[in-house]
Amino acid sequence: MSEKRTVLLGVSGGIAAYKSAYLCSRLVQTGYDVEVIMTKNALNFITPNTFEALTGHRTMIDTFDRDHEFSTEHVSLADKVSAIIVAPATANVLAKFAHGIADDMLTTTVLACDCPKIAAPAMNTRMYENPVTIDNIDILKKYGWIIAGPGSGHLACGASGKGRMAEPDELVEIIGDTLNKKKDLTGLNVLITAGPTREALDPVRYITNHSSGKMGYALAKAALSRGAEVTLVSGPVNIVPPSGVDVVNVNSAKEMYDAVVSRKYDQDIFIMAAAVADYTPASFSEQKIKKSDDDLSLQLERTKDILKEIGHSKTGDQVVVGFAMETENLIENALNKLKSKNADMIVANNTKEKGAGFGTDTNIITLITGSGKEELPILTKDECAHKILDKVVVMKK
Repeated sequence: MSEKRTVLLGVSGGIAAYKSAYLCSRLVQTGYDVEVIMTKNALNFITPNTFEALTGHRTMIDTFDRDHEFSTEHVSLADKVSAIIVAPATANVLAKFAHGIADDMLTTTVLACDCPKIAAPAMNTRMYENPVTIDNIDILKKYGWIIAGPGSGHLACGASGKGRMAEPDELVEIIGDTLNKKKDLTGLNVLITAGPTREALDPVRYITNHSSGKMGYALAKAALSRGAEVTLVSGPVNIVPPSGVDVVNVNSAKEMYDAVVSRKYDQDIFIMAAAVADYTPASFSEQKIKKSDDDLSLQLERTKDILKEIGHSKTGDQVVVGFAMETENLIENALNKLKSKNADMIVANNTKEKGAGFGTDTNIITLITGSGKEELPILTKDECAHKILDKVVVMKK
């Protein structure tokens, strides 16, 4: 970072407070100046000394601490803080933030700050799913808060479900994106498809392709960081989705088609990065197909064309982006796809180029629109994602 910016870490009273120490350490290592405010309930889970050792600053707890230097601390902090992250954010503290209750140092300071605010909810699944908590989170989103997580898994109460605090490394990345990236997709709904589809032959076998989903997931993360409400329709991949993205898991091309088409009137932007199967078995065998001395012949039929459906039914202000992965005649085939699918842009790449294609962390893409083409050098998939979104933003204006 070109300048050392201050991040305020708020720690409320949940068992996940132990993760906050690692989050604090990672923020300091990344180059941020970190100030920490703990609620009194947080003292039941972790001591202020831990954060003081990590940050070099006194940890604040009580608004009216007589042993601290005289100043209106919540106001002085508000003047220098670049971003606030509350992790863990309990149901109680989320409710206070949502309704403007300022009854301790943390809630008072947050209310006084005019900067990006991030909350990482952590609580029991039933508490998280309670309509009151959901309403409070929706209110915070309306006020511009970024809600990171929660994730799903084993919880401290012994239950398993949604309510785990997002991992510290992911939160550090969200803070960086929040401070360093443009928010030019704020208020827009973006639907992204990612990964392969699987077309079942029998209970054991399926037809698929080599897509890893990395490009689609990079696009989801980039769109989220730029302020969009992101729906990620994902085929089977081994990638953890970014916190804050609405993930719709599918397997087959038909499932992906249904998931996308059922949401087509709610979206501003469609980015079809998935490698959807063009063909599916004409019939499914309820039993495993046994090996025999005869050659096996499979009858296939075309799957429904998701990009074509969305392209030809889009409204005047929707933007539709497709992908073309080719082994020859890249530009010619991509231009044909642009026209036949009625897309606004095709992202084309050649699988034979080193550093491009399936499973890599880099890509070499050409952005093709009705007004021309832009060839890009080898970039990381995260960088490619932002290049694609830069072009989409111009189209959306």
